[in-house]
Amino acid sequence: MRAILTALVIALAAASGAHAQERTVMPLHEEPQPLPELVFADESGEPRSLEDWRAKVVLLNVWATWCAPCRAEMSTLDRLRERLGGEGFEVVALSVDRAGASAARQFFDEIGVKLPIFIDRDGAAIRSLGLFGLPVTLLIGPDGNELARLAGPAEWDTPEMVAFLEGVIERELDDQTGERR
Repeated sequence: MRAILTALVIALAAASGAHAQERTVMPLHEEPQPLPELVFADESGEPRSLEDWRAKVVLLNVWATWCAPCRAEMSTLDRLRERLGGEGFEVVALSVDRAGASAARQFFDEIGVKLPIFIDRDGAAIRSLGLFGLPVTLLIGPDGNELARLAGPAEWDTPEMVAFLEGVIERELDDQTGERR
């Protein structure tokens, strides 16, 4: 009996450890998935879409200021953008706050986040992406297809996540250009 109990405890510990390990990176889809056209606005009200970042790998985080887990991960997204953002990668934090960009700006100013503000006031992104709950983050390839989707919060600036994203960025941009970087 003791041997069975010990084996069960070891199996449960391994399973919970494996689950924790899975949460440090995003599970990639077997095949990239097409995305619907998303139109939203920047902080000044100008229309934007994912096409604005074509040829880059995009981490699209759909969030709201009233969502506690969303609020908790914003600083890690900001640090990730500081570290990896640039020519081949961008973090796009898309707020679904009905109060508009001012609510997101106030929150970002309070916590010192420098991410650009993007807003989807009418919830079209949630509907067209088929999202249930927030936050949800999509990893999008330079061709505009969804590579991965993670429902729930994450720590976006951990060494494991950064290494994972660096690998995806390198692979995706190499596939796009046919060159090794």
